[in-house]
Amino acid sequence: MKNSFHLAIPVNDLEKTRIFYRDFLGAKEGRTDHKSWQDFNFFGHQLSCHLTTKPINPIDYNQVDHMSVPIFHFGIIVEEEQFEKIRKKLEEVHVKFLIKAQTRFKEKDEEHKTMFFKDPSGNCLEIKSFTKNTSF
Repeated sequence: MKNSFHLAIPVNDLEKTRIFYRDFLGAKEGRTDHKSWQDFNFFGHQLSCHLTTKPINPIDYNQVDHMSVPIFHFGIIVEEEQFEKIRKKLEEVHVKFLIKAQTRFKEKDEEHKTMFFKDPSGNCLEIKSFTKNTSF
């Protein structure tokens, strides 16, 4: 098995979480106890969603390339074709974007397409696709 990243996040509703990550983002369901947590294969990485009855923390923002970006967020870097597929699917189901799909750092080595949105529990995600340089 190759090295993978593991991230655990709080969620308020496991069924809405399953639908969102599985059906809208294409994550494969993994291990679960069906009552308090659900694992996903999130683009080859393990995402563990743990049920909580507490509110998810409010969002703080930081300025990045003249945009207010949620400080706590996670996501994935994908090829442009997959970026567009995800964008279209999210638009079809009327997901509200924090930052609509656009290109940041235009004409620089770090140029990339990006979009920010929340999952049903309020966790912030970013999907990005580098247009020039995939090095980070």
